Amino acid sequence: MRILVCVKRVPAVGSRINVTGDAQQVDTAHLGFTTSPHEECATEEAAQIVEQLDGDDHAVVVLTLGPDESTEQLRYAASVGGTEFALVIAEGGLDWDPQRTAVAITSAVRELEAVDGQFDLILFGNESADGGNFQVGIRVAHALGRPIVNGIKGIDVGERGFTARRETDAGYEVYELDAPCALGVKEGINLPRYPTMKGRLASRKAQIQMLECAQDAAAGGQSRIRLHRPPERASTTVTLGDSAAAAPAVVDLLDELGVL
Repeated sequence: MRILVCVKRVPAVGSRINVTGDAQQVDTAHLGFTTSPHEECATEEAAQIVEQLDGDDHAVVVLTLGPDESTEQLRYAASVGGTEFALVIAEGGLDWDPQRTAVAITSAVRELEAVDGQFDLILFGNESADGGNFQVGIRVAHALGRPIVNGIKGIDVGERGFTARRETDAGYEVYELDAPCALGVKEGINLPRYPTMKGRLASRKAQIQMLECAQDAAAGGQSRIRLHRPPERASTTVTLGDSAAAAPAVVDLLDELGVL
């Protein structure tokens, strides 16, 4: 079985976030980074699935899109169960929109599958911890022509595919998906393991495949929209009276305004 996990490099929890001068991007000059929590759980879930299967012909491939520094997140994945790693080089740091990100990841998945065969399961975080757009996994699955369910809190391997559970107010929704398919995992599906010393040492030797970003993902951008306050309207004060005798006038006014 081959499982692909797509992860994202995001600012560490508790970091003070500043924006650039044009207010279009996050200023990353003094930030620490980590793996988005939902995707950290997705990596752990993939590792657990593979560990439960017999034989050695299984792989947990971890893919990320970002700058060269994103290899830090891939090496962390190597220390907690990842077996193969790929980095899609993306200029411009973290602030790619979901459309461009999905195009680049889709192209990378097709490139990886052309060499080693189709992934049985692609795991995404339900949403990234920084942008929270909820779009990338759905866009990639749609482009690849594969079913996807988001908000997953449980995964079981079946004969033909996977059974996924999504938590609701009334209990769980259960979905049966034939492989190949994709799932969006929520934090809480498991408790991610801490990397061991052996794992950390092994992660230094992990081979990371560098992939070119798809050309059609290069277009796009952001624009700033300002909302201007409408001009203030002059208010008018009307005195209806200062005693109980004003009550009929108040009733008439409320009736005229349609309140009564």
